[in-house]
Amino acid sequence: MGNCCERAGNFFGPQKNTNVRVSLPAVCFVWQIAMIILFGVFIRYDDESDVRLWIQHKLDHNITSDIENDFYFRYPSFQDVHVMIFVGFGFLMTFLKRYSFGGVGFNFLIAAFGLQWALLMQGWFHSLDLTTGKISIGVESLINADFCCAGSLIAFGALLGKVSPVQLLVVTLFGVTLFAVEEYIILSLLHCRDAGGSMVIHAFGGYYGLAISWVLYRPNLHLSKRLNGSVYHSDVFAMIGTLFLWMFWPSFNSAITDHGDGQHRAAINTYLALASSVLTTVAISSMSQKKGKLDMVHIQNATLAGGVAMGTAAEFMITPYGSLIVGFCTGIISTFGYLFVTPFLERVLKLQDTCGVHNLHAVPGMLGGFIGAIVAAAATEEVYSREGLNIVFDFTGSFANRSVGTQGGFQAAGTCVSIAFGLVGGAIVGFILRFPIWGDPADDNCYDDEVYWEVPEDEETLPPVLEYNNHMIHKHQDISESNFSVEQS
Repeated sequence: MGNCCERAGNFFGPQKNTNVRVSLPAVCFVWQIAMIILFGVFIRYDDESDVRLWIQHKLDHNITSDIENDFYFRYPSFQDVHVMIFVGFGFLMTFLKRYSFGGVGFNFLIAAFGLQWALLMQGWFHSLDLTTGKISIGVESLINADFCCAGSLIAFGALLGKVSPVQLLVVTLFGVTLFAVEEYIILSLLHCRDAGGSMVIHAFGGYYGLAISWVLYRPNLHLSKRLNGSVYHSDVFAMIGTLFLWMFWPSFNSAITDHGDGQHRAAINTYLALASSVLTTVAISSMSQKKGKLDMVHIQNATLAGGVAMGTAAEFMITPYGSLIVGFCTGIISTFGYLFVTPFLERVLKLQDTCGVHNLHAVPGMLGGFIGAIVAAAATEEVYSREGLNIVFDFTGSFANRSVGTQGGFQAAGTCVSIAFGLVGGAIVGFILRFPIWGDPADDNCYDDEVYWEVPEDEETLPPVLEYNNHMIHKHQDISESNFSVEQS
C-alpha cells in the first residue's frame, strides 16, 4: 500500500515551492467573502437570541425571567469547549522543537474558518427551515460548530509539520463537510446517541487524518528527522495543552446533553475516566523503560484517552466504577499504541502519524463507540425506568418502539459509519492534496516554522547564574592584573 502511494506521489510530481503569497491570501479572502454572502442569505438568530422572537417566546411559554434563556445554561460549557479547541488543541501541537508557531497558528486558522463553515453545513442538515429557507443559530449551534471543527483539528495532528496552510484549509473544507454528512446519518437517520462525540468526532477525525497522511506518504521524510522531535520547553508548552484539555473534557462530553441529570452524569463519568487513564498511562510508561523513567509523549496524550472513550456512553448509566474501568483500559491501550503500534504503522503501512492521533483519537474513539453500544444494549427499566429510557435514548416519535437491543446495534453501526467516512473521505482528500499546487514543503524541509512564518532569530544568552559567575571571574581577573602591575611598578 505504501508503494502504491509512493508511485502516486511520483505521478503527481514534486512539491517544493512553498511560496504561498498568492494562494494563501486568495483562499482566505475568497472563502471569507463566500462565508459573508452565505451567512447573509441563510443565517439568522434563533428564538432565544433574536430580541423580537425572544419576547414572543417568553409570552408563548409563560416565561417571566430572562435567566431562563438557554444561553445561561449552555454558555459556560461553550466557553470550556472553546478553550479546548483554541488553547488545548493548539498547545498540544507545540511539542515539535521548531514548529510551535505552526502548531498554534494553523490550529487557530483551521478553527476560525471551520466554525463558520460548520454553522452552515450543520444548519443545512439539522435546522434549515424549509418554509423560509433560513438557518437559526444560538449558543448550542456554536457548541456544535466547535465540535465539528474538532474533527479537522484531530486530522491536523496526523499531518502536523508536513503540509501547507492552504492544504490545511482544504482539509478543513472537506473535513467539515464530511463531518456534517456523517453526523446527520449517525445522529438523525440511525438515531444514535453520541453526546461527547467518540464516534462522530474522534473516530471520524482520527481516521480522516490517518487516511490523508497515508496517501501523502513521504518516502524521504527521514531527511527532516532532526526536527521531528521535542526539546524541554516545547514539551512543557504541549503539556499546557494537555492540562487544558484534561480539565475541560467533562464540559466537552456534557455540553449538549439534556439539562439536569444527563449533563450531571456525563460530567461525572468523564471526570472519573480521565482520572483513571492518568494512572494507567503513568504505570505503562514507567514499565516500558528499564529504569522506570516516564515518557512525556505518553503523559501528554494517553492521559486524555479516557475522555475520548467516554464520549458516547458519558450520559448513559455506566456507573462510576464502569467509568473507571473505561479509563483504566483505554489508558493502557493508548500508551501501548505509542510504544508499539505507531512504529509498526510507519514501518509496515507507511503511515506517518506526527501526533499519534491513531492512539489518542482513532482507536479510543472507536472503542468509545462500541462501549456505548454495549451499555445501550444492556440498559434496563430497573436501572433507568421506562421514562428514563425514553429520555436518555430519545425513544420518541418514529423511534418510540425501538428496543435497547436494537439501539445498541445502531450504536455499533454508527461507529462503523464514522470510520468509513473517515477512511474513504480522507483517501479522496489526500489524493486531491497530492497535486503540486498547494505549496507544501519538501521532504527535507518539514517540521520547520521558517517555511511559512517569520521567525525571530534565536538569541544566545547565558542563564543568570552563569552570567554572574562569569562576571565575577572576569572581575577577579581584572583585580589580579591590576595588583600585579602595581607590584611590578
